[in-house]
Amino acid sequence: MIAFFLVVVLGLLALVHWYVWRRMVRDVTAPGGLARRVGTGVVIALPVLSVAALVSARAGVPFAVQQVVAWPGFLWLATLLYLVLALVVGEAVRPLLTRWLARRAAGDRAAASTTATATAPATVPTGTPAPVPVPERLPESASGPEAAPEPEAGAVSEPEAGAVSGAVAEVEPRVVPVGGVSRRLFVSRVVGGAAAAVAAGTVANGAYGVLRGPRVKRVTVPLAKLPRAAHGYRIAVVSDIHLGPILGRAHSQRIVDAINATQPDLIAVVGDLVDGTVEDLGPAAEPLAGLRARHGSFFVTGNHEYFSGADAWVDHVRELGMRPLRNERLEIAAGFDLAGVDDVAGEREGQGPDFGRALGDRDRSRAAVLLAHQPIVIDDAVAHGVDLQLSGHTHGGQLWPGNLLAGLANPTVAGLERYGDTQLYVSRGAGAWGPPVRVGAPSDITVVQLASKQA
Repeated sequence: MIAFFLVVVLGLLALVHWYVWRRMVRDVTAPGGLARRVGTGVVIALPVLSVAALVSARAGVPFAVQQVVAWPGFLWLATLLYLVLALVVGEAVRPLLTRWLARRAAGDRAAASTTATATAPATVPTGTPAPVPVPERLPESASGPEAAPEPEAGAVSEPEAGAVSGAVAEVEPRVVPVGGVSRRLFVSRVVGGAAAAVAAGTVANGAYGVLRGPRVKRVTVPLAKLPRAAHGYRIAVVSDIHLGPILGRAHSQRIVDAINATQPDLIAVVGDLVDGTVEDLGPAAEPLAGLRARHGSFFVTGNHEYFSGADAWVDHVRELGMRPLRNERLEIAAGFDLAGVDDVAGEREGQGPDFGRALGDRDRSRAAVLLAHQPIVIDDAVAHGVDLQLSGHTHGGQLWPGNLLAGLANPTVAGLERYGDTQLYVSRGAGAWGPPVRVGAPSDITVVQLASKQA
């Protein structure tokens, strides 16, 4: 089954790149030319780099090599998405532009024909003798042997013949290339160039948003069971940091600075902290030791931790000063319960979420806040009387129109929604997986302010 899936994916990747080669290389270059050879080589090399970026970490490739292939490989995947979307839109523009150029050329020819007809000298119809004036008496110089011969009937003088042929040439229909190239080549270059510009601009703006760092959002969540003493309690929620071959120590530091600036009461790191081993990414995670909150920092695993050595990372985040919540619960002094469960990806390793252990014997008269990486466990949260679940995982779709696909797999893609008596908040995440690019789903850190209805 996995082999079949890989064959389908690789086949689709090859088909998409053939389409890009056809529109961006074949249709805009001369056969056998240097530009076509270089373009073909680029279209072959880029998907190879993308596949290498996707599989290098799990294949155990040295981290330095992962960093080399990650930037071009992942950026090309994002560029490919928006290049293909732009080219598909261009398919509708292409015939419209072609027809517009054809009408403009026809109008130019008609105008040229009208001008030529209006300015051409009157000509004698073919086969009609031209009248030749004969003087009453020829000068002596013209009556001798060197006198010019009398023109034959129907002959036209050279200047007149030139004028006639020039007038006829002016009105003959011609296809005039646009800028020295054929109309088809001109249209292909305009559409291809516009598609490339749109894709490059979209990816550049999306990459800037990720590398700049997440913005802070503030959301107020009223909880019916929250005591008056906990009114205004602030939880800084951060998910999907995704430290890896692209986002490293500087990314961690930006997140720490942004969180600490909000002066939260509690910090919740809800999974997908890393894409790599502790050995490779331990130094990148070091700034997280600088997180500061009145009641501490807490961590739950995400699916990517199980690709990277979850147990080793749980031990490492504990060394950084965060407390992992692995299917457990504690009472917060402000007057509510905080619980955390392992990610569902851990089930493959005999771990995974255990709601009975985390929430089974608690006092349900107290408000409960649950940290769970994936929103899909909301039904279990509702069944165990959770008041608020804090999640991530979706990235908000990360790359539009990815939000549509994320919506098919998750009950909530981003933001706050209610399921029965339980509210679910899903963060878009502070980093990015794969391409360091976000389009239509900006990264965020959310300060959730709890509100008591008794206040």
